[in-house]
Amino acid sequence: MSAQVSRQTPEWFERAIADEPDERSIVVEGATIRYLTWGDTSKPGLLFVHGGAAHAHWWSFIAPLFTNQWHTVAIHLSGMGDSDRRETYSHEMWAEEVMAVADDSQFPGPPVVVGHSLGGMVTIQTAATFGSRLAGAVIVDSPVRIPAPESQESRTGNAFRKPGVYTTREEALSHFALVPRQPCDNTYIVDYIAGKSIHETTGGWTWKFDPMLFLGTFAALHEQLASVQCRVAMFTGEKSVVVMPDTAAYMYDLMGRVSPVIAIPEAHHHVMLDQPLAFVAALRTLLADWEHSTGFRRD
Repeated sequence: MSAQVSRQTPEWFERAIADEPDERSIVVEGATIRYLTWGDTSKPGLLFVHGGAAHAHWWSFIAPLFTNQWHTVAIHLSGMGDSDRRETYSHEMWAEEVMAVADDSQFPGPPVVVGHSLGGMVTIQTAATFGSRLAGAVIVDSPVRIPAPESQESRTGNAFRKPGVYTTREEALSHFALVPRQPCDNTYIVDYIAGKSIHETTGGWTWKFDPMLFLGTFAALHEQLASVQCRVAMFTGEKSVVVMPDTAAYMYDLMGRVSPVIAIPEAHHHVMLDQPLAFVAALRTLLADWEHSTGFRRD
């Protein structure tokens, strides 16, 4: 067992992270984009997209729980995790990366894309631009009407613009915090993610993300969400301060008032950290319905 994992971790979590993924890469517009993959490549594709300043391993304890029916993949978006940095970033470029990874994964048909926070915004852009090549899109606590929490933190310079550099790995890990700040009882998950979020440089231990990541990156995405032409659903954390009920209602209107909006009980913004099994159950249920029902397509 990894030293990063507490002895108090539940068995399901230990089994999930013991299911180590294959690591692959592809070059997209000059940047090497790395991704993780689990399961039988002949099964339908389920592609997970992480949030801002995060990485593919935010899904390493979630993706293996879907491999009975899916070939699961988690991307490191450029500027984050183990992928290369760029001079500039955009939703459009990240959407290109998502589709390049989908193509490289050789799914037998159009995949479902699931994105959290910034990753949900990238999922909206992907579904708006490449909807005919997707089987569905799931947006997880990603606001359209208000700024993303990562973007807001970036503007204040509190969390991302000036990342610290620390003498030891342990010191760096002690500074890991969720953004926006929130309680999370599942410290074994937070500790696991923190351990995957840092690397050693010539100056010391620091975070993997590019501190220039959020400069001029974000778009409103109103038109993109309204123009999505594939199945779409939204999950929110019932206690989230990022997607409040009025924001969820606004997004429901943009989606044509036909797409499910599912609130996960006792979850804050970081839904899959707070209530991982409730999130998995909800997503499994949604995907099972999508397998045998006919999607609604706007005129």
